[in-house]
Amino acid sequence: MAPALRREFLSYPSLNLLGMTVPVTTTLPTLSPSRAADFKTCPLLYRFRSIDRLPERPTPDQARGTLVHAVLEALFDTPAGERTPQRAADLVEPQWQRLLAEQADLATLFEGTPLTTEEFLATGRDLLGGYFAVEDPNRLEPAEREAYVQAEVEGKLVIRGYIDRLDVSPAGDLRVVDYKTGGAPREAFEARAMFQLKFYALVLWRTRGVVPRVLRLMYLKDQEVCDFSPDAEELERFERTLLALWQAIERATAARDFRPQPSRLCGWCAHQALCPSYGGTPPPFPEPAPPALPPDAGDEPAAGRDE
Repeated sequence: MAPALRREFLSYPSLNLLGMTVPVTTTLPTLSPSRAADFKTCPLLYRFRSIDRLPERPTPDQARGTLVHAVLEALFDTPAGERTPQRAADLVEPQWQRLLAEQADLATLFEGTPLTTEEFLATGRDLLGGYFAVEDPNRLEPAEREAYVQAEVEGKLVIRGYIDRLDVSPAGDLRVVDYKTGGAPREAFEARAMFQLKFYALVLWRTRGVVPRVLRLMYLKDQEVCDFSPDAEELERFERTLLALWQAIERATAARDFRPQPSRLCGWCAHQALCPSYGGTPPPFPEPAPPALPPDAGDEPAAGRDE
């Protein structure tokens, strides 16, 4: 059962906080929630993505997630009162054409699958219908959409990523919203998703001095909402956890020792053929060893958004 939406965030003018974001210019190593979660899930997966930089062909599920996120971002360019299910459905085709123009690898998305473009777009529209089942976009004005945030942690590490949506109440309370379209076992995926939101909450607290009041996961397929309210003590513990995680990444990089950690998520891994747990052999470790995650590395894997 989805919890009731919190009314204090649902009706107020837009408040642009972009000017409040503290820019970070540094040569420190950087870490995103996606790559941190990779290492927690499977150190070898982290190596394949962050050090070997192995390509990953996009899957229909990943592309669908990217498309739905694009439509929901564009939906708020429409004036309040006109953000209807039909308007969202009308945005699907033009947003898909834009993605095709920007990402050449999407041209072969349906090769080897029985899925057609029309069926793919229809499933995207179904997910957007799930969004309207849990929220009325006419009752809010997001402060930021697809906002890039970053913060320096104790002069040792820069943490950064993209927030789907940031809402701000008249009293200055923050709500971080992340849209989820599925694609992994719920129990494993939800833990990864909440880890991601705590990551963003820490960045916002360190750069804006405000602990977000609500971290919200919106599961569009299941039409469910999961809310969590962190506090400063919890974010301090999470910060220590991230630093310990980074130290583990540095040790693994120095030792060139990234071990596989088999789990139910292996079925979604694009690199299973190279994994020793499945009889594969990883490629030779790059020499000289690159930083575990260079400052200019992207937040998401080549295959698309994590959903």
